[in-house]
Amino acid sequence: MSLSKLLASRQNDATLLSAVGLDIPVGDIHYQFSPAQLIEHALQRKEGSLASNGALVVTTGKYTGRSPNDRFIVDDSKKVHTDIDWGEVNHPTTPEVFDKVYAKVLAYLHNRAVYIFDGFAGADAKHRLPVRFINELASQNLFVHQLFIRPTQAELADFTPKFSVIAVPGLKLDPKTDGVNSEAAILVDLERRLVLVVASQYSGEMKKSIFAVMNYLMPAEDVFPMHCSVNMPKTEDKDVKSALFFGLSGTGKTTLSADPDRILIGDDEHGWGPDGVFNFEGGCYAKTIRLSKENEPEIWEAIRFGALVENAVLHPQTRELDYDDDRITENGRVGYPIEYIPNAKPDGLAPHPATVIFLTADAFGVLPPVAKLTPEQAQYHFISGYTSKLAGTERGITEPKAAFSTCFGAPFMPRPAAVYAELLTKRIQQHQVNVYLINTGWQGGPYGVGKRISIPLTRAIVNAALDGSLEKASYFTHPILNLQVPTSLPSHDDVKAQMLNPREGWADKAAYDRQATQLAEMFVKNFATFDGVEHLVSAGPRVATTV
Repeated sequence: MSLSKLLASRQNDATLLSAVGLDIPVGDIHYQFSPAQLIEHALQRKEGSLASNGALVVTTGKYTGRSPNDRFIVDDSKKVHTDIDWGEVNHPTTPEVFDKVYAKVLAYLHNRAVYIFDGFAGADAKHRLPVRFINELASQNLFVHQLFIRPTQAELADFTPKFSVIAVPGLKLDPKTDGVNSEAAILVDLERRLVLVVASQYSGEMKKSIFAVMNYLMPAEDVFPMHCSVNMPKTEDKDVKSALFFGLSGTGKTTLSADPDRILIGDDEHGWGPDGVFNFEGGCYAKTIRLSKENEPEIWEAIRFGALVENAVLHPQTRELDYDDDRITENGRVGYPIEYIPNAKPDGLAPHPATVIFLTADAFGVLPPVAKLTPEQAQYHFISGYTSKLAGTERGITEPKAAFSTCFGAPFMPRPAAVYAELLTKRIQQHQVNVYLINTGWQGGPYGVGKRISIPLTRAIVNAALDGSLEKASYFTHPILNLQVPTSLPSHDDVKAQMLNPREGWADKAAYDRQATQLAEMFVKNFATFDGVEHLVSAGPRVATTV
């Protein structure tokens, strides 16, 4: 059967819904629509507008970022209860609450049109997860079509979902009667293999829910799941190595991995298994605020027909996008398929890395632009996961705030931190990987006083890490932060020593010392909350503090 006949046979096929428990009458069922069809439907339904560059532009209402307090995992079995690191990040809910919300979802979808996309999470066929997405909105279905891995015709013919996501942003919940925290809820049932995304139109909720599922499943398959971007050199050398960039939203993972001189594997979520690294995704989800053609040419050119832009300001007459306008949010986003990056590797597979980079955006202005980490320091800073939450990345964050996110991705890591840290250590030791901490935050003072480290400076530092020249640099030990800071960047003469020593950029050196001590104390206090890592304490900052 040809692809066109296969797709035609599945339009309005109710078995697509019954396979995931949706035994209800709905309106039209639009299956595996092309981007052009989805954009056409989105425009007809007034879900968004077309920009002058061809991208579909939508606004997502009050939810312009993830809503972490509205995300729950169903605690309905002994296995799930034991596996999950319950607490401030992973909130439990009951099967009864899930059932109540699910019933409301079913009632809401009654006689409504739905859009269905079948795709994979995981480029490695040995570890991939087949997922069925059921969307109320054509624009959100476009997002998952572009962000997840699109099946071949043969794969589609035999597709059986192992997990499903139902997204209904038009449904509002009642926290008093539904057992949730607000009108919105993201409910993950690992036993039922079903995710419900209610009230939020922010597409990142669908993406991150499935990656949390992958991060739960992969350790059992000896795969280290990572919140990171990956690229590799353009070379035919059989001994080529990749590079990993860990970091939370706003730290530069997408920007720094989209390098015209290197091959992109992916920008956000990957697995590192016995055979190498593989992308979880089939697309990229980049921030658009202050995007420029000069500094991010690959992302700039990727924003075209087929891309979905969320919450960027669109001029009503010219239909030009203004990436510098933050009146909607600092967290404007664009989703596009990875093939829109000209030097991307379409199969999503990469060799083992030679370099691991931890990215942080330090709002205190005290971390150096780069530091080399020992194996013990790598574990310390991976477990700590320090950065600053940037404005708009999550609801309620209106200015940068210091935060520790375990494994540089706590919201997406359901298992205890030790599970992921042990896998990191295992892989680093196996492949003798160099690890660096790179600060893309502020210099010369804290946020509001100092300036953001420039992208060109960060790129020069990254290049020095990747080409091996940083291994030849001389280093001094930061007396408070206990980090090895280079005094120069060999082969990068334009980077001066004072640009690498954070203290030199402050007019008031005593104020720098106080700020550095304050941040160091935060590191120590946070690390004291973890069990079984006492042997790593000496790898952290050198301060005497009461915790």
